Amino acid sequence: MSEIRKNPKREEMDAKDCWRLEDLYASDAVWEQDLLEIQRQAGDFARYQGKLAQSSKTLLEALTAQDAILLRMERLYVYASQKSHQDMGNAGWQDMADRAQFQMVQVSERLSFMEPELLEITEEVWERYLNQEPGLALYKRYMQEKRRKKAHILSKEMEEVLAKASEMGQSPQNIFMMFNNADIKFGSIQDENGVEQELTQGRYVQFLESRDRRVRQEAFEKLYASYDAFRNTLAATFSANIKQELFFARMRSYDSAREAALDQANVPLSVYDQLIEAVHSHLPSMYRYVRLRRKALGVEKLNMYDLHVPLVEKPGREYTFDQAKELVKEGLAPLGEDYVRLLEKGFEGGWIDVYENQGKRSGAYSWGAYGTHPYVLLNYNGTLNHVFTLAHEMGHALHSYHSDKSQPYIYAGYKIFVAEVASTCNEALLIHHLLAKAPDKDEEAYLVNYFLDQFKGTVFRQTMFAEFERTVHEMAQKSEALTAENLCRIYYGLNEKYYGPDMEIDEAIEMEWARIPHFYNPFYVYQYATGFSAAIAISSKILAGEPGIVEKYKQFLSGGNSMDCIDLLKICGVDMTSKDPVQSALQVFEEYLEKMESF
Repeated sequence: MSEIRKNPKREEMDAKDCWRLEDLYASDAVWEQDLLEIQRQAGDFARYQGKLAQSSKTLLEALTAQDAILLRMERLYVYASQKSHQDMGNAGWQDMADRAQFQMVQVSERLSFMEPELLEITEEVWERYLNQEPGLALYKRYMQEKRRKKAHILSKEMEEVLAKASEMGQSPQNIFMMFNNADIKFGSIQDENGVEQELTQGRYVQFLESRDRRVRQEAFEKLYASYDAFRNTLAATFSANIKQELFFARMRSYDSAREAALDQANVPLSVYDQLIEAVHSHLPSMYRYVRLRRKALGVEKLNMYDLHVPLVEKPGREYTFDQAKELVKEGLAPLGEDYVRLLEKGFEGGWIDVYENQGKRSGAYSWGAYGTHPYVLLNYNGTLNHVFTLAHEMGHALHSYHSDKSQPYIYAGYKIFVAEVASTCNEALLIHHLLAKAPDKDEEAYLVNYFLDQFKGTVFRQTMFAEFERTVHEMAQKSEALTAENLCRIYYGLNEKYYGPDMEIDEAIEMEWARIPHFYNPFYVYQYATGFSAAIAISSKILAGEPGIVEKYKQFLSGGNSMDCIDLLKICGVDMTSKDPVQSALQVFEEYLEKMESF
């Protein structure tokens, strides 16, 4: 009997395939020293309480000190978190991450007096201080944003109470995450080869991609039966999260949790509503896609568990990481030589943690702290999908690189609303390149299928999620009961609306709301759809050779949070306050649908 191949341990990984966290901290011992230093800094910060308006000098000192504390906290948190992600089973690194999380809460409490006290400074005093102290000019936008949100910032005492209450507010999410990641079990199923395998969150998607329909159906039914067994508990947990969001929104004088969430990036509610309206107007395209999928799979009825299996067999060949890097560089060449040089710098400069090892966090992400280069976590496996993942995450990384290089710390961190633009733009450019050089119809069809499925999952599905959130939060505002029955009824109805008459809406899908982690971060998912739409609009301009668009795009990448998200995208000629970008993106979906139908 052959020995089961195991992933290597962290200490067995080749250093060239690992990120260089020493670029953040030379050692864990240096991190420990910095942890003590931030505790001292945060403790000393109290000397500014009640004194911000005393003089322009004191105000600048306090704002500068706040930046220094937040930057140090960011570095501490990122380093500890990424260390723990290298091996989630390493107790020492987990302890570091836990202590960093605790310290972040402590820092938030220590700084909680700043907002209400800053807003006590009148416009007249602020203008006088600006003239007296040139260094305060850096904080003009910062203060404008505080004043824009003035009606939603409370007294010093109440801000401190809300800061302390925020930990309790996280309880529903923490309960759900513990249940979803640790406690719920789904049993096992037989795979295509008749081997009994445990059904897990990670394997579920793999099973849904199986060519064996029996495997897909069994995985689907077992997973949702497991959630259904806890339907009332999950409904109560979800309802509690919605209520705590509504509580904090009302405490801050917002009309709704949705308004509170979108106001963080100054995004009008109309953007959210127009996204849903635009997708509704293009639902016939989704119905057409469903018909195409049913026909391609050769089934009389298409079931919900048939939505993830590729319509075309995956290309058999795999790509080494070196080959993946070359493909990405070729695909992103339209962004210019300087962009490709930065890619090479990231590829060779210790930015990327490439391969899976025992205990390593699953998935992929880009992260980092101001003052050093970005980092990218991968679990690269050689598939074409992971080539796209590399392009995607490097899009995030170079967005951060440009913002950090061009902006001071206070304005470097871009908002989530624009976060998916650079990553998706990279994917769109890469797929155009790969289609142009596809060696045969099979690979071309696979690439079109890949893009259609990305579109379906990011625009149509995330918009359906967004509509679900809008509906259930409105129910909470009206004090309507968010029972399991109500949540299931609403969710099932949305699936009927979005997938149309050719889809068999399995009853089990009514429980899907209960397993979506993003619902515990309300009004987040719509940004995937808007970001994807903006990226398609920008990549189309780049590929069409629109004069000046590459330079405008790099200006967007460099903008950070120096202006509102809506205005940043307008640099590239994309106005998200109109329906046009979403409508245009959906037309691109229809073009790729026509290509797929022609194979």
